[in-house]
Amino acid sequence: MRARSVILTVLGLAGIVTGLVLAGAARAAEEPPAVAEHVDLQRYLGTWYEIASIPNFFQRNCTGTTATYSLHDDGAIEVLNRCHKHTLDGSLSEARGKAWVVDEASNAKLKVQFFWPFRGDYWILAIGGDYAYAVVGNPDRDYAWILCRTPRMSPADYAAALDVLRERGFDPSTLQRTAQPASG
Repeated sequence: MRARSVILTVLGLAGIVTGLVLAGAARAAEEPPAVAEHVDLQRYLGTWYEIASIPNFFQRNCTGTTATYSLHDDGAIEVLNRCHKHTLDGSLSEARGKAWVVDEASNAKLKVQFFWPFRGDYWILAIGGDYAYAVVGNPDRDYAWILCRTPRMSPADYAAALDVLRERGFDPSTLQRTAQPASG
């Protein structure tokens, strides 16, 4: 009886491992999301307001989130992320980083680094409304941001951004809206 229990346990574990391997293989076979055809970095620079994001650990309890991009002489992009903790009147938190274009054909794929040696993918999936908004994500589809040049985004632009995420294989139901001040 004990041998049968051990065999069933091993078979059960083998089934779990096989399921995990198959799920990983299916995920690996999934095409990465398409990015914007071309991003004019000069037009992308400046301040963006986060309208919504797929929650992540490094933005926990953030409201009023902005990202400001500026170009260095060496071609690297300085990134300054700011947010207020818990409420729009909460303490200001800042994170400075650097970004590099890794796909010069489109300028839409970047690597971002806030803490050495860790780098992350920052893919510009779409630019809309004459650079009025942007949809950003990563190839694994576990991060996404909807950004706008103003603290408020029109319902039509927000719906278009959600469509981009859906079309690129992201789950828009995991997005959380980001509280922003009434004016910039």
